[in-house]
Formats: sequence, C-alpha cells, structure tokens
Amino acid sequence: MDDLIAEIRACRVCAEALPHEPRPVVQLHAEARVVIVGQAPGTRVHESGVPFTDPSGDRLRDWMGVDWDTFYDPAKVSIAPAGFCFPGLDAKGGDLPPRKECAPLWQARVFAAMPHVELIVLPGAYGQAHHLAKRRKRSLTETVRSWRDYGPRHFPLPHPSWRNNAWLKKNPWFDAEVLPDLRRRVAAALSRSPR
Repeated sequence: MDDLIAEIRACRVCAEALPHEPRPVVQLHAEARVVIVGQAPGTRVHESGVPFTDPSGDRLRDWMGVDWDTFYDPAKVSIAPAGFCFPGLDAKGGDLPPRKECAPLWQARVFAAMPHVELIVLPGAYGQAHHLAKRRKRSLTETVRSWRDYGPRHFPLPHPSWRNNAWLKKNPWFDAEVLPDLRRRVAAALSRSPR
C-alpha cells in the first residue's frame, strides 16, 4: 500500500491540463472497511493536502455519524476520490469535473489493495458514475432515492456541498430515511475495523 500511495502522490498524468501543479490527495489503508469515493479535491483541500477539510467534510462526517478522529483514521475510513487532484474552477467559480484520466487509471488498483472494504460511500455523481456505471438511474436524485438497490457494498449520496442545500430541502426523505441507514451501515462496518 505504501508503494501505491507514493505512486499516486507522484502522478503527473494530467499535469499539462491543470491550472496548477498536481497535488494528488488520498487517504488509504489496506485494512479500511469504509471508503469514500467523492468528486475531487476543492481549493481548500488542494491547499491543505488533507481530504474533506472544508464545510463539505463537516457535513459528510455528520451524515456518516463519525467524528474527526474516526474519519481521518485511514485504517477505518479511506478516501479515494474519482479525481485525486483539484481540477480547477469553472467560469462561475465552481469546481470543474475531475479529470477523466484519473478514475480509470487508479480506482481498480486502489480497491485491489483494500480487500476488506465493506462499504463504498459515493457522495456525488462522479464516484457514482465510476462505481455504479450502468446500474445508476437517470438522475442523481433517482440514484440516491434507490440507495437500497446498491447495497450492501455501495451507498450513493448527493454531494455534501452547500450548493446542494436546495436539493436537501426539496428532498426531506433523504434526512428521514437515507441518513439513518447510512449511519447504521457505517457503524457496522467500522465495528469490524482492526483498531
């Protein structure tokens, strides 16, 4: 695993396409039971080098029912986004999509190195596109509403960004039905973690 992490952190495959120096951000451990496959690092994460060190991370930890120490213990929760590097900003100031080269290059290798994964949390469409592929529904809302169809291994979520506050208000079933099941499944997987 250490060699794989070093190889990922040294990756420069998309260097010519990025508006800055690549800085792959991952949190991996061979014993992890829970893995988060989100979109890609944002500006704050690019600066810190630590995944989900932003308000989206606060919301995601709350959704999962885990504290900071649990979330940042890679033997419990590993983080392998669809794109490891911050892709830059679009004209409106939002994050660009993750680079298309990243997931096909790394996801299979990352998961092959983590044989104990029980739960893959998929916040946002990009991780869902790679891990659910043709099984996902026509929209993110339909995919998340059908979360039970992807169990027990996969758990689709909306992205925890503040940009989805309107979506969360419009879909109260998410808080009432989805989050309790997510917390239960995360807790069950973590109860079997090695430490």
